[in-house]
Amino acid sequence: MVQAARHAGTADRRSVFELFPRRLPEGRRYGVVAGVGRALDAIESFRFDPPALAMLEGVVEPDMLEWLASYRFSGDVWGYPEGEVYFPYSPLLVVEGTFAEAVLLETVLLSIYNHDSAIASAASRMTLAAAGRPCIEMGSRRTHEQAAVAAARAAYVAGFDATSNLAARHLHGVPSTGTAAHSFTLLHDSERDAFVAQVESLGVGTTLLVDTYDVAEAVALAVDVAGTGLGAVRLDSGDLAEVAREVREQLDRLGATSTRIVVTSDLDEHAIAALAAAPVDAYGVGTQLVTGSGHPTCGFVYKLVAREGDDGAMVSVAKRSTDKASIGGRKYALRRRSPSGRAQAEVVGIGEPPADDGDDRSLLVPLVEAGRVVGRATLEEARDRHRSSLAELPRAVTMMSAGEPVIPTLHEGA
Repeated sequence: MVQAARHAGTADRRSVFELFPRRLPEGRRYGVVAGVGRALDAIESFRFDPPALAMLEGVVEPDMLEWLASYRFSGDVWGYPEGEVYFPYSPLLVVEGTFAEAVLLETVLLSIYNHDSAIASAASRMTLAAAGRPCIEMGSRRTHEQAAVAAARAAYVAGFDATSNLAARHLHGVPSTGTAAHSFTLLHDSERDAFVAQVESLGVGTTLLVDTYDVAEAVALAVDVAGTGLGAVRLDSGDLAEVAREVREQLDRLGATSTRIVVTSDLDEHAIAALAAAPVDAYGVGTQLVTGSGHPTCGFVYKLVAREGDDGAMVSVAKRSTDKASIGGRKYALRRRSPSGRAQAEVVGIGEPPADDGDDRSLLVPLVEAGRVVGRATLEEARDRHRSSLAELPRAVTMMSAGEPVIPTLHEGA
């Protein structure tokens, strides 16, 4: 497209692209924006190095290779900050630059936003269901090795407390934690030998896995080896609610009243909600988290919504394809709120910002100015933003059943 546009003399037309969802995944009441920080890193480092250019020889023309060799995005980007919630047609990214510069970012931006936001949206529902009990990301073995790191980061943005992925700790500063696997117990001549080895190496605050053989025997053995100060036991099989009650009673009888119970085993938000009344202290979530709990992508699209006309003025453009229509024009967005601060609607202004009645909150922030990243935020800031944006939504947001978005999306302007 860029090569053809360069031939036509249209590649340098000022253009506005928008990254947005036409709808939420079926049954979801809200979504969560994640991957903003990774996207900004990608924009900043987007280059065609010599090996890439060599691969493209014969694919594109020589003058196109020269143009790619000097490619740097020099435009502007506005977007929803990381951790913010979103709804249908929320303009999550507004990218303005030449057509050639902006269109090249389409795939990398969509791949980051669609993946990370899917994970964060699932993680947010899980932490809501956990109602304050810690959630640990443990899904690295169920996804691509690079996606595993991104998933741990996205889950942390949406409220998870830690990850078992040490690369996420190294690259993004996500707190890490973990426990032993069944193979560690099976390695030793007895369960006692395994527990002794773990406690002697890691201290009594460690988490012992107690369902390799008989749970009741393992719990008794764990307290005998570590004492009543044992940090935690992990359950990974069976009827988790019933087993947790039995283990809690046994730990209390043995005097290990402060020993926590961590449960794992294909948990999702519905399974976590079902364990609300059980004596569970923390949840380890793997497969369902890193696959978006049934929705591994958000369905975001990246569309041209305005471009420079022959007279230099910006012209709104939109596709009209059946079921895939877009809305032309540069977008602005705010969260309409009641005087008490409760969210009432997602208001998207077309061509100009929607009116703020004094209680509303603007959603788009500058992320890139003239090619320079200006909108980086820390993960802690993203976590805080997620907590505050979630707190202003109607109470229906806590419902795990399928439903419509908790607030409507309204369009104002041309």
